Amino acid sequence: MNSGSRVTIVVHPSKITAIRITEITKYFFTLFPDELFIDPGIYFPDNKIYFLGIKFFCLFCAKHFRRMIIQNKKIFYSFCALLLGSIMLIHIVELTPVVSYAGVFIFSSLIFLFVSVQIFKIEFHIKHVYSLIFLAFLLRLSFVSSPVIGSDDIYRYMWDGKIQTNGINPYLYSPDDEHLNAYHSELLPKAVNFKEMKSIYFPLSQWIFYTGYQLSGESVWGYKFLLFLFELMTLGALILLTKKLNIEPKYLLLYALAPLSIFQFAIDAHLDGFGLPLILFSIYFFLDEKKVLSALLLGLSLAIKPVGLLLIPIFFLHEKGWSGKLKIVLIPLITFFSQFVFYIASTNPFEAFLIFTKNWYFNGFIFNLFNSVISNNQISRIFCALILIITLIPLYFSKQELLNKIYYAVLLLMIFSPVVHPWYIAWILILIPIVRKQSGIYFTAAGSLTAITIMNYQLYGIWKDYWFVLAIEYLPVLVLFYFELKGINIFGYFRQIKKERI
Repeated sequence: MNSGSRVTIVVHPSKITAIRITEITKYFFTLFPDELFIDPGIYFPDNKIYFLGIKFFCLFCAKHFRRMIIQNKKIFYSFCALLLGSIMLIHIVELTPVVSYAGVFIFSSLIFLFVSVQIFKIEFHIKHVYSLIFLAFLLRLSFVSSPVIGSDDIYRYMWDGKIQTNGINPYLYSPDDEHLNAYHSELLPKAVNFKEMKSIYFPLSQWIFYTGYQLSGESVWGYKFLLFLFELMTLGALILLTKKLNIEPKYLLLYALAPLSIFQFAIDAHLDGFGLPLILFSIYFFLDEKKVLSALLLGLSLAIKPVGLLLIPIFFLHEKGWSGKLKIVLIPLITFFSQFVFYIASTNPFEAFLIFTKNWYFNGFIFNLFNSVISNNQISRIFCALILIITLIPLYFSKQELLNKIYYAVLLLMIFSPVVHPWYIAWILILIPIVRKQSGIYFTAAGSLTAITIMNYQLYGIWKDYWFVLAIEYLPVLVLFYFELKGINIFGYFRQIKKERI
């Protein structure tokens, strides 16, 4: 390591410089003392593949960013380098993992806001767009064997996969049930959260868990690799949608560069990543007049998470004939419920799910407002559900375009939901490249503030919502949402007011 004021990150004993992408990233590294950094060549002495991946990523970044930078775009590409480079620091910064996780998640999300604004302003060569996308997915791949940091959900996935591998119904016993003692290991079910609860996940998810366990056993890479493939499918669906809607490819960067998708799927391996391409392909095939296939994929997405229920009324109202309307309702529901055929006779697959929907809450702004006054969990939930329905009905019958209706419906769900984990916001994120809404871009970045709760829980055992986080996260979203419904570009609006005052 250098002993001067500037810091060079070394990834190999031969002292090859790993990250020297642009002047701004080098300046950023000088803000940290030498002792924050370590030599991954020493820290991971037995993982040559891991090291080679880090080295290749850094050298590829340096080569391509130098090639892409031209004078009027230098700042943009520098900030892209800073965004990706800062996330890369999670591999090599010698801090408590959750501290570096929270700090980098929030910092990179701030950079993402700046990058997003520039994406709207700058014209890009398509080769540069796909080069940035390639780098973003290469970064995702670098985390495929890294341990999760912000969430332990993956260990429940492993446990359910392990139990199924041994021919046991995952809805029959909770992990701490004595009937399963023979399957205990040093890791499982010790690492599983809420061991007293049976599995909350639907059968399609369970089959994914089984596949992941077959690939890697009690290791994270099998699940993360599957998620990486599904993220590629998400990107593929977005490419098809942007082409069909004549949207510039540069807006794909709003998904590819978003720290939220990198942290929640590449690092923490959340299940929602499997449902995102299904709902996007459902939208694509609906627009392509392949309605049966669209309805089938929508039903499969419900089997991951029932967000797609919001789309059924939208598709129903856009269909003209009653035959098409019935198909768009029945096919998704039949597809969804058919997955339970093998389980419903002997167990109740909905038991844990119903407990979750009745009792859990986190990061829900409107819910917390009601609950702070009423101090009754169930009544607050009922109020939020009623207001959501009341706001959805006029939206469904409005003259908004189909994609805008889908986006606003999902956004309203997040606003009124009692539980909004950061990975839930990914259902908003995947729509941003095709609707290009400022409220969603901000929400995607502000969701990183939930890492404050995660950090405090892991360090001090305190899990709570913070009002300053909820205010920063939701109030700008509500303001932007209002202006979008009015058809006003808020930034252009403020510039116009300023000009008139002058």
